[in-house]
Amino acid sequence: MTDGKSSTQGGWSKQLENVDAEIARLATICDVNVLEPGVIERIIRNDISVCRSRNELAFKKLRGVIGMHYELRNRTLDELGPEEANRIVLEIVARLREKYGDRLGRHT
Repeated sequence: MTDGKSSTQGGWSKQLENVDAEIARLATICDVNVLEPGVIERIIRNDISVCRSRNELAFKKLRGVIGMHYELRNRTLDELGPEEANRIVLEIVARLREKYGDRLGRHT
């Protein structure tokens, strides 16, 4: 039998991991370092010039998925609290760094 909190954590973690993997995939298509300071904010402001490869459809999707990430993170914060939500996000970033290296930027 699984602990209810553990299964909830796993569910939030999996959802965030899927969304963040899609952010990484779209960031790679757009050739944008989403982990560099200020880049996410520029994407949210709809500044496509942050991309080194112009792909308007991929950029539009990237912007939407970033919004989805923040919505999921807020829901995770509400349900699990800030420490657990932050731990989940840091684990996901570490796994994405393993897969993509510095292609997403160097900021942690």
